[in-house]
Amino acid sequence: MLHLGLGSFHRAHQAVYVHRLIESGDHSWVLAGGNIRPDAAATMDALTRQGGAYTLETVTPAGVRAYERIEAIRTVVPWDASLSGLIDIGARADTRVVSFTVTEAGYYFNLQGQLDLGFDDLAQDVRRARSHEPGVTIYGALTAILRERMRRSGGPVTLLNCDNLRHNGDRTRDGLTQFLKLVGDEALLDWVNRHTSCPNSMVDRITPRPTPEVAQRVQAATGREDAAPVMAESFIQWVIEDKFIAGRPQWESVGVEMVASVDPYEEAKIRLLNATHSAIAWFGTLKGYEFIHEGTHDAQVRQVAYDYVTDDVIPVLLPSPIDLAAYRDTVLDRFGNPAILDTNQRVAMDGFSKIPGFIVPTFRDRLKRGLGVSSVAMLPALFLAFLQRWHRGQVPYDYQDQAMNPAAAHAICDAADPVAALCADAALWGELAGDERVVTSVRQASQKLSTML
Repeated sequence: MLHLGLGSFHRAHQAVYVHRLIESGDHSWVLAGGNIRPDAAATMDALTRQGGAYTLETVTPAGVRAYERIEAIRTVVPWDASLSGLIDIGARADTRVVSFTVTEAGYYFNLQGQLDLGFDDLAQDVRRARSHEPGVTIYGALTAILRERMRRSGGPVTLLNCDNLRHNGDRTRDGLTQFLKLVGDEALLDWVNRHTSCPNSMVDRITPRPTPEVAQRVQAATGREDAAPVMAESFIQWVIEDKFIAGRPQWESVGVEMVASVDPYEEAKIRLLNATHSAIAWFGTLKGYEFIHEGTHDAQVRQVAYDYVTDDVIPVLLPSPIDLAAYRDTVLDRFGNPAILDTNQRVAMDGFSKIPGFIVPTFRDRLKRGLGVSSVAMLPALFLAFLQRWHRGQVPYDYQDQAMNPAAAHAICDAADPVAALCADAALWGELAGDERVVTSVRQASQKLSTML
């Protein structure tokens, strides 16, 4: 397997499952990995020095910590602008899976589901690909890898997306197809259609950014100096559609759920976990908290999250193969884990992608059925209040949002009626933009929220 992006989540999640296989005696799969941008140079240097090995610290909601050396990454590919190392490994016939994680904004889709060349990175990558140069977007990197694989007759390969978005495999294929059409490489497009598969998957493990204290605890517990440790909660889950074109690891033997369709798992994860996580981060920030667990243990914050899931989400997801009420309770217990020290800053980011991706689908489902939306309306109300604090320069950290147009965001906050302005934003609401039912519900939620702050 080649993984693009050796960030904390990959090393606390996918790499752990490969490590479990190796531990079980199955040595048929190992990992190579590197970054497509010059990110996290210190971590990459440390992983290179350590031969790809690192320590994983996990912690339960009860505060029990465990330490494990993860040795699944056998090749750390140093970054260079030509992506030569990644392209070489990705093109080899014995590389059967290329995996990656795309952020919410990393697909570059507009409201019509088309690639938006208004994003400079994407437009530049189209130009680079036309000149047979690698790029910095997932499409530009995959194009370079697959073009070389085709040239070498490297054979079929599975493109495995490992992010939080629903239908992530379908999104990958759609975006890559559009990209290749923009580039004008019909030969590669035909090859991709015949020689790749893109399974949908659902991933789950809370993995905060490592702090210096993680390395200190690792050394105290193991006696080992580790310059690239990661920490995560003890909970872990991976659900994958069994649609691999060139073979796959026997992941089901180490706890991965291989299924025909990930749809119900995706919807539960995105609406019960991801949306709730963001709501707690926005509300927690508004209340002056720094960490997710602090907000989760605040009675008002927890009640808003609980009501959102119980009143408005669970009814539209039934029937489900998942016990949704139990899943809700497990999620809140996980968020309340004080040992994780997951920051509101990390979870609050990218609200302009999360509103349409995580929250609007519940509005849409309930309104189609003629149902009320008072509980789910609290989430965009929270985001608006958070955005207004950001607008006034009162958010106590740097808010990062790849999909946000800052001028448009400031205009929403400066509007005579910020609620109406937010609800009229087509990028957030799609066909529900300006819908009076949405405006009324968010206005009422904003009024309710004002009594809590």
